[in-house]
Amino acid sequence: MSQKVRVRFAPSPTGPLHIGGVRTALYNYLFAKAHGGDFLLRIEDTDQTRYVEGAEGYIVEALHWLSIPFDEGPGKEGSVGPYKQSERKHLYRQYADRLVTEGKAYYAFDTSEDLNEHRKNHEAQGKTFIYNWHNRLKLENSLSLSPEAVEEKLSNGEEYVIRFKSPEGETLLLKDIIRGDIEIDTNTLDDKVLFKSDGMPTYHLANIVDDHLMEITHVIRGEEWLPSLALHQQLYDAFGWQAPAFAHLPLILKPSGKGKLSKRDGEMGGFPVFPLQWNGENETYAGYREEGYLPEAVVNMLAFLGWNPGTEEEFFSLEALTEVFSLERVHKAGAKFDPKKTKWFQHHYLQEMDERLLTGRFQALLQQKGVSGTLDTQKIVSLLKERATFVEDLWEQGSFFYEAPQSYDEKAAQKAFKSDTKEILQQVKNLTERTDTFTSEALSETIKGWITQQEMGFGKVMMPLRLALVGEMKGPDVFDIMALLGKKESLQRIERTIQHLS
Repeated sequence: MSQKVRVRFAPSPTGPLHIGGVRTALYNYLFAKAHGGDFLLRIEDTDQTRYVEGAEGYIVEALHWLSIPFDEGPGKEGSVGPYKQSERKHLYRQYADRLVTEGKAYYAFDTSEDLNEHRKNHEAQGKTFIYNWHNRLKLENSLSLSPEAVEEKLSNGEEYVIRFKSPEGETLLLKDIIRGDIEIDTNTLDDKVLFKSDGMPTYHLANIVDDHLMEITHVIRGEEWLPSLALHQQLYDAFGWQAPAFAHLPLILKPSGKGKLSKRDGEMGGFPVFPLQWNGENETYAGYREEGYLPEAVVNMLAFLGWNPGTEEEFFSLEALTEVFSLERVHKAGAKFDPKKTKWFQHHYLQEMDERLLTGRFQALLQQKGVSGTLDTQKIVSLLKERATFVEDLWEQGSFFYEAPQSYDEKAAQKAFKSDTKEILQQVKNLTERTDTFTSEALSETIKGWITQQEMGFGKVMMPLRLALVGEMKGPDVFDIMALLGKKESLQRIERTIQHLS
């Protein structure tokens, strides 16, 4: 690749960014960085009727959270801006006019009522109406009308669109990095609208012009754009421009593997399909960030939705991904989304997290819950984190450190509390009172030594002791818990259980 690699992520601000879109951004970023190239963000907002307030900011914030920074884009201007199509609309008209002048496009004056009538007639005969070579001379356009009639319509200010003149009887040879060679019969293509009556270009024209002017070398986008490839290639040919290399990414499928992953799947399955929470006018959707996922886990999960490194390795930082990523290893087939796998990645990255950072996040959560205390939070985190997938789990598993149990798990209590448990706990309390060096090791030695001496079953003592301290059969080592709670609190909890058994 002699030319510098330049790729772009070009979303429409029509709502929150689906994780399918995030994966497209990620693959573009990885490809650019793997080749020492540039990653651009372009906002494709030519369709103002579908524009949603806040969507553009959401896109930028999502990329920022995931540490997928763009080199050029809105607010980060390069030499080929602006990077919002609505701010570039003065550019497109000249290109549409050029195609008309060269006979590669034409004015079409058909009203939407006329076209609907044609559609209905075709449907009645069991056919599909396509506006192209086989009927364009029978319709109202600058190919079927005399130059004088066309001139008159234009000077009268009649509404029109500009359509691309798709060739007849040709075979189009297309190349896709992921899918290989594709052949298209041009007779099956319709004459797509390039310029609308409202003076705005359609997606197709704006997209091609912008990619050319922004010197994009590779277009990496979702499979849903594959049907547009024929038109896009023809537009490059019509302008006499070098087309970029194309790569169409596989779909992200529902967990069942049947059909495309949708926001409804997320709602029904109880997992997010958006990077950040979205609060729209009539809708709120969960986001990975707000659900407590780490960006590293989301990036690693997304990278594997349609690509693999060809090794057994599954954990990759963003930096490591840029070193191994290639489009040649992207699959053609759809990738099944697996919420459990996402949690598996999350668990891994939580364990890898710097303990001081994790402690800070846990402290912020405690503050949110209005919990304060003098306990060693980092020690608590270090005891609990192995069983935690999210920061919230640290609270679920360790809330007993901050709140003494008010009741005891019924099932466990039936099993643990026997007729002699009160006397046993009284003995444990006495031993605890006499332990001067209040460490986990000293407590373990004293209490376990006594149990062995009494020739008693360990469960007979340890189960009620855990219930006394925690209220449930959960948590780390009992003596670690006692050492952290301190002598006074441990004794109070054991005494409370003795009173309960009275």
